[in-house]
Amino acid sequence: MNIVQQYAFYYPYIAFGIIGLLLLIQLYYIIIVYGKLSRHKVHSYQEQDQFDPISVIICAHNEQKNLKQFLASILEQDYPQFEVIVVNDYSTDETKWILKEYQSQYDNLRIVDIKEHIRLKHGKKFAVTLGIKSAIYEKLVFTDADCNPNSSNWLKEIAGALNQPDTEIVIGYSPYFKYKGFLNKLIRFETTHTAMSYLSYAIKKDAYMAVGRNMAYTKTLFFSKKGFASHMHIKSGDDDLFVNENATKKNVAISIHDDAIVYSEPKTTWKSYYKQKARHSGASVIYKKRHQRMLGMQLISSFLFYFTIILTAIIFPNYWYVPVAAYLIRLLAQLIVFRAIYKKLAVSDLIWWLPLLDIIYYFYICINGLFNRKKKSLSWK
Repeated sequence: MNIVQQYAFYYPYIAFGIIGLLLLIQLYYIIIVYGKLSRHKVHSYQEQDQFDPISVIICAHNEQKNLKQFLASILEQDYPQFEVIVVNDYSTDETKWILKEYQSQYDNLRIVDIKEHIRLKHGKKFAVTLGIKSAIYEKLVFTDADCNPNSSNWLKEIAGALNQPDTEIVIGYSPYFKYKGFLNKLIRFETTHTAMSYLSYAIKKDAYMAVGRNMAYTKTLFFSKKGFASHMHIKSGDDDLFVNENATKKNVAISIHDDAIVYSEPKTTWKSYYKQKARHSGASVIYKKRHQRMLGMQLISSFLFYFTIILTAIIFPNYWYVPVAAYLIRLLAQLIVFRAIYKKLAVSDLIWWLPLLDIIYYFYICINGLFNRKKKSLSWK
């Protein structure tokens, strides 16, 4: 009898131990971390007596369709005093003329044009920086050309949060529009899962990212921390890397009231979605080390959990009930915690797709990240 046969009796129990450890790690993230967002009481900031003037900054590169569709909803926000700065980053479509037309109708719209330079190749961070330098006001709100606020009180919610004592950064929430098709469900699920994570850690006083579709910070913070200087060489990261570098335990607030939500247009093809996730993976490699470990542990433990229970069920079919029980315990914890979160994040319909989307999400994201973490992003957006 060789050594492999000698210890064969213990193999199932080793597998069960691995499953148990991975399950405990998963339950920590689901119950302890995400539970903070599940229990979080959503607060509205729009009933304040006074609102400081603000500058809204939008960077646009060939966004004629989206500007026609969404810009008016931002220019017409119910807010006492604000300007909207659109940075036209060398658009070759009709963006310039559409903006001129809007400017003739709205006094609060300002346009910053960036011309093409043969030698200078820049990304979105350059455009954002020019927008910030052009801003009249101290408090800055950021969104994208393809975004549509859920309410005319959006600015009151975001700017109201920025008015709170010691707050220099506001992290908002921006889901994607709901359309037909499985890809749309996966994109909305992934966006929800990402938001669950960064919002939960923000509540935990350990904010590590935000999304540029819906966020705010002060001009003083931007210039005192030298803007994007430390990561200007990375095309993406005008939002998450800035927050990762500058968030503290005291200077971050979240704003997730229904009126604070900003919807955005999702990718419509698997190829474009893959490229988008590849770009995001490229930025995450320079997060603070503790955030890389934290996110890596959550992602890898989820992937290994699914991989191990499937492998165990195949290799030890007589003990099928062990991986099944582990899966059901995790799923039950998700359903209990995520139900309240999905309601807060306006994606209650996705709860029924959780068992399928969850496993697809982790395998897809792990494979995408494996191939793209070291790849340089070349696209503007």
